[in-house]
Amino acid sequence: MKIIAFGGSNSSKSINKMLATYASSLFENAEVEILDLNDFEMPLFSVDREKEIGQHETAKKFLAKLASADILVISLAENNGIYSTAFKNIYDWCSRIDNEVFQQKPMLLMATSPGGRGGKGVLEFASSNLPRHGANIKALFSLPSFYTNFDVENKKISNAELDNELKEIVTNFEA
Repeated sequence: MKIIAFGGSNSSKSINKMLATYASSLFENAEVEILDLNDFEMPLFSVDREKEIGQHETAKKFLAKLASADILVISLAENNGIYSTAFKNIYDWCSRIDNEVFQQKPMLLMATSPGGRGGKGVLEFASSNLPRHGANIKALFSLPSFYTNFDVENKKISNAELDNELKEIVTNFEA
């Protein structure tokens, strides 16, 4: 089983990438590949730019990575209640190539933030929007107050109750 995981942020210190990395490590007998959105940077999408350059090769590479997965583990950063610009730009370029961006791959969709809501706004938005583009969301998880509930040094959730909740999700995840 192959897992493609990433945080929906281009921050070099992405807390969502840390959460996605941790969550993907909980799957037994899985080959895990962690993507960095910085490796898929493209010009800001516009129909004019698309007309000028066509389908972006980097978007094709991102879609190929998703195609190689049996499971997607994604933790979205929340910017003003929705996706980060970095994630949205990749999503926009990819959707012009294949409307089924997420290719019906079973997905664990998560979010975290330094605040007490833990990215719930972006999770609500994404859970209604992403299925229109091939997201087969099997489970949702929100980690509130990242710096209180995640041990950055040991790269794992430090809050036992939240850690058990995520472990139960992974244990019962149906690919």
